[in-house]
Amino acid sequence: MRMMTNYNENLNKKIMESEAKKQNKPAYGPQVIYPKLSYDLNGVLFKVHRELGCFAREKQYGNAIAEKLLREGIKFEREVSIAGTGNILDFVIEGKIILEIKSARFITKDNYRQVQNYLQQTDLKLGMLANFRQKFLKPVRIIHIDNHFLH
Repeated sequence: MRMMTNYNENLNKKIMESEAKKQNKPAYGPQVIYPKLSYDLNGVLFKVHRELGCFAREKQYGNAIAEKLLREGIKFEREVSIAGTGNILDFVIEGKIILEIKSARFITKDNYRQVQNYLQQTDLKLGMLANFRQKFLKPVRIIHIDNHFLH
């Protein structure tokens, strides 16, 4: 019975993807948080990476991202301080997504933990972590984990 369920789930997923391709829209499942905004934000990140390459400074990436977000009409706040913590977020996109940018040789568990801590402190649902130092940009979505799961 479980095998039949998996088959049906895979079939439904393929149908969704096929319909989305016909409409030139990305296929999203119902559980994806802020799909359109995430998609647009990824587009901005890829444009910046293509323009500046992988050896610019974090500040330069931030400036370029801010410029592109303005051009795309996406609302954002930059270098947002979290009250009472001393933490500063690189970007908050439309009051919904935390964007943390890095220009490091590789991403560590501490970077993921940092974004998760920011999500906990701000009570936002989604964070994105983008490391521009890599040859191929791979923005990572980080979902807010409820506190009771962390203890």
